[in-house]
Amino acid sequence: MSTRCSNRRRRSCHIAVIQRLYANRTPFASCNKMLSSNTFVDPGKMKDYHYTGPVEHRFSPYSFNGGTVLAVAGEDFAIVASDTRLSEGYSIHSRDSPKCYKLTDTTVIGCSGFHGDCLTLTKIIDARLKMYKHSNNKTMTSGAIAAMLSTILYGRRFFPYYVYNIIGGLDEHGKGAVYSFDPVGSYQRDTYKAGGSASAMLQPLLDNQIGFKNMEGVQHVPLTQDKAVQLVKDVFISAAERDVYTGDALRVCIITKEGISEQTVPLRKD
Repeated sequence: MSTRCSNRRRRSCHIAVIQRLYANRTPFASCNKMLSSNTFVDPGKMKDYHYTGPVEHRFSPYSFNGGTVLAVAGEDFAIVASDTRLSEGYSIHSRDSPKCYKLTDTTVIGCSGFHGDCLTLTKIIDARLKMYKHSNNKTMTSGAIAAMLSTILYGRRFFPYYVYNIIGGLDEHGKGAVYSFDPVGSYQRDTYKAGGSASAMLQPLLDNQIGFKNMEGVQHVPLTQDKAVQLVKDVFISAAERDVYTGDALRVCIITKEGISEQTVPLRKD
């Protein structure tokens, strides 16, 4: 009996509390009036706000980090060269970031454009080369690497790597070969090619000095290795004077049947 009485008392107390709250409730109309009153909003501040229309925020997954690459093929040698400046806009991130990557003992690739895509692409190429060597027990030739790179780039054609690639090396006959690519995999074999931020300045000079384009009465002398190296140094020194994204130092990779040798030449640093 004592338990039932206590339960009844609790119920009656709960009912009394609910009735009291229901009697003191605030009507819905008065709530709207309170929300629209000066308690929450200061009308003076709203006068200073001017709506200018919708604002669209954009994000680009790409960034151009500058740099220039160049490759020249000779009778029994090939040269791949690049500057070492890594920049973005008017900021220099690094003064020692060469864009030449050794792939095999007879092949070097030069990459310029978005540095993140350059690193990703070279890692993929390196992994594919190791897989090929373990499967076939031999090293991939320069022409095969160029064909493989074309398929890699074309496979990303809907979200391409923002990279301009130039491959330099020796073919299966020991002759110099240069392969140039666009970002979606189209490529061709050349004797010389420039890419990157200063390519518009380097390519005409190479056309004149190596290709003898639109020149009459000029003897076409075969390009020697020493002359090619000196020409590469001269064109990069000229490009560094005019292009703010090219400078700091020049890395030259010389590919011969003996292997790959490197030279470093200082450029202007401003």
